[in-house]
Amino acid sequence: MFILAESQTPAELGDRLRNAYAVTAEFLSDIVDQTCRRFPSVSQSGKTARIERLIQSGAWTDAALALIDLELPQWQLRRIAYDEGEWHCALSRERELPDWLDQSAEGRHADLALAILSAFVEAQRLSARTDRTSVPMVPQKADVLYQPVLSDNFA
Repeated sequence: MFILAESQTPAELGDRLRNAYAVTAEFLSDIVDQTCRRFPSVSQSGKTARIERLIQSGAWTDAALALIDLELPQWQLRRIAYDEGEWHCALSRERELPDWLDQSAEGRHADLALAILSAFVEAQRLSARTDRTSVPMVPQKADVLYQPVLSDNFA
């Protein structure tokens, strides 16, 4: 759908979200390109088409919520609150747990859509971190000088 010339780290994307004043189609495209693995998805073509329509029509909050539904189906909206000129949004995997037991992804901004997108990017970062194994992966590329050796003891 959208093409991004340069890749950014999640921290840089978080900084861009905090410093943004409003959502634009280009900015939302950058977020989709950098954080979404399932977009566009052949099996989810109805959801991706809906997100594209929401972006084209400028429905930023609905587009952000639809992205959460598509990309993070295990995460749910836990809280949206407006306090002292800022929107606070929290996403959670376990909504029924008390706040102090649950690890939630939180975002805040003066703009509601940007607060939701901040929480979305944070949830993506947390999901990527928990998907990794605790044991380092062995590189799959064999060295040029690599020669297999039979090391079994048949005695």
